[in-house]
Amino acid sequence: MKRNEQREQAFILLFEYLFLPQDDLVAIYDENIGTVSDYAKELYTGVLANLDKLDETLASYSKKWKLNRLPKVSLTVLRLALYEMEFVDDLPDSVAINEAVELAKKYGSQEDASFINGVLGAVSRSKAE
Repeated sequence: MKRNEQREQAFILLFEYLFLPQDDLVAIYDENIGTVSDYAKELYTGVLANLDKLDETLASYSKKWKLNRLPKVSLTVLRLALYEMEFVDDLPDSVAINEAVELAKKYGSQEDASFINGVLGAVSRSKAE
């Protein structure tokens, strides 16, 4: 399975978690849709374990928007991409940002994709300083 497909699995699990927070979402997905990859599990559990830190960072970069006002798709994509940028060592920020934009285009709108690109770009630039 390609890495972007694994990332999409993690996105789906995280999005579902917003509406149905259960510890066994991975097992439910495994039984009903297909096997969840190890990388998707790592992303899913990593985002949930670091949710407060991720949200704090996102809140500081999306000043015009409170996180609870963001579309759920955008919030999920931002959390996932930021986790990859902060905690996945072998992934350049540019790849995480590009993949986030593609997920936003697929599951959200072009406006969502532009917003996500702007927020994550700002995070990446501040890390480089």
